[in-house]
Amino acid sequence: PMSGLTSGAGAAATMDVEPVDIAPDNFKLSPRWRKKTKQLATLGPASSSFEMIEKLFLAGADVFRLNFSHGEHAQKKELLDIIRQVEAKYEHPIAILGDLQGPKLRVGQFANPAGEVLQTGQAFRFDLDESPGTNQRVLLPHPEIIEASQVGHVLLVDDGKVKLQVTGTGPGYIDCVVVFGGTIKDKKGVNTPDSILDISCLTPKDRADLQYMLDIGVDWVALSFVQRPEDIVEIHRLILAHPTGQTPSRPKVMAKIEKPSCFEGDSLTKIVDLCDGIMVARGDLGVECAPEDVPILQKQIIDECRTQGKPVVVATQMLESMIDNPTPTRAEASDVATAIYDGADAIMLSAESAAGAYPEESVVMQQRIINRVESDPHYQQYLKSFEPHHDETAAAAIIMAARQIARTVNAKAIISFTCGGTTAQKASKKRPDVPILAISPLLTTSRQLSLSWGVYPEYVEEGVLDTDNFRSMLREACGIAIKKGLVSDANDLLVVTAGFPFGTPGAANIVRVIPAAGPTYWDSSL
Repeated sequence: PMSGLTSGAGAAATMDVEPVDIAPDNFKLSPRWRKKTKQLATLGPASSSFEMIEKLFLAGADVFRLNFSHGEHAQKKELLDIIRQVEAKYEHPIAILGDLQGPKLRVGQFANPAGEVLQTGQAFRFDLDESPGTNQRVLLPHPEIIEASQVGHVLLVDDGKVKLQVTGTGPGYIDCVVVFGGTIKDKKGVNTPDSILDISCLTPKDRADLQYMLDIGVDWVALSFVQRPEDIVEIHRLILAHPTGQTPSRPKVMAKIEKPSCFEGDSLTKIVDLCDGIMVARGDLGVECAPEDVPILQKQIIDECRTQGKPVVVATQMLESMIDNPTPTRAEASDVATAIYDGADAIMLSAESAAGAYPEESVVMQQRIINRVESDPHYQQYLKSFEPHHDETAAAAIIMAARQIARTVNAKAIISFTCGGTTAQKASKKRPDVPILAISPLLTTSRQLSLSWGVYPEYVEEGVLDTDNFRSMLREACGIAIKKGLVSDANDLLVVTAGFPFGTPGAANIVRVIPAAGPTYWDSSL
């Protein structure tokens, strides 16, 4: 069911005869509404009430993440319903991201409840024997790891705290030497940075969770443990098989890049091409890759996403110390700023907002860093230094022209009429100097665009937008620009792009400059 969002209908109905006083909503002039980089906040025990979710939204959260690694389905539905109530109260689209857990590779159990201490240099075996583990061996209940392991491959246990190297393999076992010793306890995770495993990134639990996400209506689905482009094809197939899969309200797919295999050959280019967005999941990426490589890989992923015009989120440990402290370390503030300078569409909080002592303060801190970086002249230089490849379509030419016109006439916003979000996405890819107001008759599209850099999404009900009357659509656009505080004077200019016939995916074949006073008003000084 649709939530109670209303459109900006009639706000500018009287504005197309002569200039009028424009009184934008001062609430929309606060820094929270002026940022271009978006924020994701994970919900959890510290952020499960209407009051706290509302605070996080007002502090800057544009997208809420539901982590399906923890909690029951009913809890996720409660959170989704609360988010939709906040959305209705503020008449502002909010996206919901459902994050699938993915396969969790773990060792078996040890005879000693405290685990075993492995010494550097000693031999150790992983096998398929289910008897309790000792100082010499333990069960590894994943035959696919044993089959994929070769001499010289590395295995990491407990987020890399213990490192082993394969010295020999046999039927149902691998022998290793301990490179970095430490304690291994029951059910600790195993990472395999050198191997592509012959397993689906969707476990039976993930498949059940995905069905539930599709039933309750999340806007984005994040896929963990992506090893190869085929993994994205698999989740698309499952979504298309669901009743919502054939409708405009189907969720978009975000791939979490956390495996070194994503960087082999042209895999990254193909993965970005196949999905709708990317998350730089630096937790597992930081375990499986050398720490000094992760910042470089982060830039590589962001550049690939900007080249292809796909939104990219930087996640994990952004303000980790704010789980327990009201202020971040200087290194964390610098890390958040670096992701913004790199050109990320969005930055994310995990445990900081889900389970920490300072969820609201964490979101406010990210928002303050965003606004500070975006006001820095260096930031505009960084954005301009990366010029995405031009595709030679009419739509791309119109969007390039709109950006140039906006700069030349000092327009206050670019307005994009969009059905599926493609036109607004292309405008975002070009990183214009002014906000992109994306007006859509599809609520799901408006919500999904909440993740895209510089896009201010607005939902206008199908009946309100008279797609056969372009002048009436322009009048509607002026009213929404006023409502969102994007214009403050009747002579403020807006650059409008649209595609006709309206509803054709990716079509943009009209560009028009209009003053905020309406499409039939034009002052000779303009």
